[in-house]
Amino acid sequence: MTASSSSSLSAVRPWLGIALVLGSATAWSYGGAIQRFIGMTDSWAIVFWRCLFGGLFLLSFMLIRDKASGTAKLFRAMGWPGLMIATGFAAVSTCFVLAVSMTPVANVVLFMAAIPLFAALLARVLLGEPITAITWGAIGAVLVGVAIMVAASIGEGGSLLGLGLAALIPVIFACMTVLTRRHPGIRMTPAACLGCFVASAIAAPMVGGFAVGLPDLALLFAFGALNLGLGMAMYVTGARMIPSALAALLGTAEMILAPVWMVLLHDEVPSARTMIGGSIVLAALFTYPIGHMRREPGPRVPSAS
Repeated sequence: MTASSSSSLSAVRPWLGIALVLGSATAWSYGGAIQRFIGMTDSWAIVFWRCLFGGLFLLSFMLIRDKASGTAKLFRAMGWPGLMIATGFAAVSTCFVLAVSMTPVANVVLFMAAIPLFAALLARVLLGEPITAITWGAIGAVLVGVAIMVAASIGEGGSLLGLGLAALIPVIFACMTVLTRRHPGIRMTPAACLGCFVASAIAAPMVGGFAVGLPDLALLFAFGALNLGLGMAMYVTGARMIPSALAALLGTAEMILAPVWMVLLHDEVPSARTMIGGSIVLAALFTYPIGHMRREPGPRVPSAS
């Protein structure tokens, strides 16, 4: 490869990374909208089929990318940290489906928006990582915004269980983030793949019946493969090419797009107080990564795959 070809490839990679991370945020953003279209009322059956299709998609992705021997090597190299990440991914995937069945999608995704800040706080407690003034301010703003959203949901008769499950998602993800910081060699794709199969296996005994019509089966395939699996595949590929703060900033597109899909496709309009609280959360999330981008000019190390 010539020097000019190498420099041209280096120039393209950041833009490709940005496109892939934005694509992952877009793919993840329509998950709630897909679930609302599914006719079956058994949430555990939805978890089973979604995670089964998601796991099969990620397994196929690794087999194409790394071949059979490389895929087997990735699973063998996971170790106990990878198994912990897989367990967390299984819990998050289950909580998302159950929470969306009980509470507005806007509440769920805006709780998820707090993941980077919960992770920063947990890293301070467990790893002693310093927290900047910008991060403290963002954490305070997120807490205020979430409090407003919770008060709005409770005042409108929202499900406390649904809110509790939604609140578990950023806590579990924060634990997973801190674990990956302690063990940076963890590969996310095999962990997510295994987590999908674990969630599907756990959901199986809870399912009232596995029979599903063709329209719902197509939606469940899209929910698992094109929402969960494709989003993860694009993220782990694109996030290796850009700074992690930029990846976090681009990831906020999911929180913006998800309520928009719900309004356009299902007329599920968030309440005024939910929009106020959500705006505070999103403002904090924009401020947080922008403040950190100046300190992280280089691309991420290629260990996320």
